[in-house]
Amino acid sequence: MTTRQVASPQRRSAHTPRRDRGSATLEMTVLAPGLLALLSLVIVAGRIVVAHGAVEQASAAAARAASVARTAGTAGPAAQAAARDVLVGQNLRCSSMSVDVNTAGFAVPVGQAADVAAQVSCQVDLASLSVPGMPGTTTLTSTSVSVLDRFRSR
Repeated sequence: MTTRQVASPQRRSAHTPRRDRGSATLEMTVLAPGLLALLSLVIVAGRIVVAHGAVEQASAAAARAASVARTAGTAGPAAQAAARDVLVGQNLRCSSMSVDVNTAGFAVPVGQAADVAAQVSCQVDLASLSVPGMPGTTTLTSTSVSVLDRFRSR
């Protein structure tokens, strides 16, 4: 006579972890806000890096525009216009923007190496870069140098 062992319903229920039911939901409820905050910080940091890239492009364009200007007097306005055009083209809104141009290279005699430097500073509201209503501002600054032609009239 062979006997079969059949598991009793009581024994099967003892192995079922009923006390763990819903723990995954609870873990997600606890972890979700932290993960969302981390994701938000990564997005804000990425947006600031992209905005800094736009300011670098603006300073390069400003230095180039100043270097092709005929005189030191026209270099400053040309640099400001070029920087503003790049920032508008990149859709970066500065609450205050300054373009400082070093035009000392225009005083160097013809035939000698000279350059022009442009520094662009842009103060950006963090609310425009990330989540609306986020307080604070950040100032992004970049400096670029462009060479003046040695043999043109200065």
